[in-house]
Amino acid sequence: MKKSVKKRAKKQASKPKAVNKKRKAASPAKGVRKMKTAAVKGKKEQFGVMRSINPYTEVVMNEIPVMSPAEVKAVVARTRAAFTGWSERPIPERIYYVKQLAGVLRQEKRNYGELITKEMGKPVRDAMAEVEKCAVLCDYYAENATRFLHAELVETEAKKSYVAFEPLGIVLAIEPWNFPFWQVFRAAVPAVSAGNVVLLKHASNVPMTALAIEDAFRKAGFPENVFKTLLITPGDAMQLIDDDLVDAVALTGSNRAGEEVGARAGRKIKSLVLELGGSDPFIVLDDADVEKAGRTAAQARMVNSGQSCIAAKRFIVMEKVAGEFTKHFTARLRELKIGDPMDETTDIGPVARKDIRDDLKAQLRDAKLKGAKTIELPQPFSKGYFFAPCVVLNPTPNMKVLTDEVFGPIAPIVVVKSEEEAVAVANNTEYGLGAAIWSRDTARAERLAKRIQSGFVAINDMVRSDPRLPFGGVKKSGVGRELSHYGLKEFVNIKTVVVKE
Repeated sequence: MKKSVKKRAKKQASKPKAVNKKRKAASPAKGVRKMKTAAVKGKKEQFGVMRSINPYTEVVMNEIPVMSPAEVKAVVARTRAAFTGWSERPIPERIYYVKQLAGVLRQEKRNYGELITKEMGKPVRDAMAEVEKCAVLCDYYAENATRFLHAELVETEAKKSYVAFEPLGIVLAIEPWNFPFWQVFRAAVPAVSAGNVVLLKHASNVPMTALAIEDAFRKAGFPENVFKTLLITPGDAMQLIDDDLVDAVALTGSNRAGEEVGARAGRKIKSLVLELGGSDPFIVLDDADVEKAGRTAAQARMVNSGQSCIAAKRFIVMEKVAGEFTKHFTARLRELKIGDPMDETTDIGPVARKDIRDDLKAQLRDAKLKGAKTIELPQPFSKGYFFAPCVVLNPTPNMKVLTDEVFGPIAPIVVVKSEEEAVAVANNTEYGLGAAIWSRDTARAERLAKRIQSGFVAINDMVRSDPRLPFGGVKKSGVGRELSHYGLKEFVNIKTVVVKE
């Protein structure tokens, strides 16, 4: 990075409120390009590059060099040094910067939202809502972290006994592309509030977003190296764990990634939070408000073009209302606008990568070969990574649309005859992230909720995360929790102190 860029970054960090509101919408991307593109040529090329590809235009927007091992070690060393000073700051001082971060996010919401859209295809309206949700998260911890981290007095025979919550050190956050701001912030903000420092290894298809997030922390005035982005490969991230260079790991990603990270972190006895895949059931009982359930189900499946671990992925509907549900569900799908994600009236954009689209085609082809009937919306564009929403009717248990996690707009509808069958089908998966139950009798739905194997149950609603509530799954959907005071305490040393006369 040039000296002039460093000086400008320091100036912005010291005055987080002085963000230039008149900058053009694409300025974060341009800023990243100026800082990084020049280094692609020459000796850095041996470590590879990360390509930022617009999934709507299929144009390569930028190529950013992967960091060398020497660069990574230098960043880790500086982050380790920053931990001492940051962890010793009083909690109110730390959360002051968290509150400033909320302000930066709101000031730059349009810029950050457009960058998200250009890198991974999310409709810009939803991308800006994601940035705003991150600001709300910052507000929540700014208001509550001091209370959450306050030492808890415990009555014992000793003169004084209490439980203190102390930071662990460096948290390595390995985060995905589908909610490229939210997934990072929900891990990083509680961690830094507790006094930890964070290294981000973001998904390789959103490198400009990763740098923009680091820039947001800088603009908020956080001390240098409290939050740093590492532009590295998954193998490089594993090496950080193997070499004992980090103290805890937060991963949101695939089950395969979770198994590998979990094994390596386990060997090094690291604190760990895993938020992995989901195959969330959306159960509609025979006494549900079927029209509302059907229309909400369409939203629950198509959020982020179906690319969400907590999207409804299996629709389990009692036979009595199955026809009516399918009618309302399909009608709502046809109302959704598929198109240019930069258009604020667009509901569904392209999927993020070509390989994701190819996987969806294979899953749908598998269902058809095994005899499934489908309702398919027309494919609107010949260019861009689009996959039109479709409904799979009466799928059989051996179809990939039920056995695999389907990360895109495919909606299988399973018809069942009873509550017992609905519960059995819902639990017949290796996943256990979220679930929805629809019934006018909420007591009935709550009784059923106790039998569903998941970390979250929404009754007469779709599953959505909330900073005030813990978030995570059971079975192969993960370990540990994010958000709420539970998430804040995942990466602290819960220390018992006993004082005797």
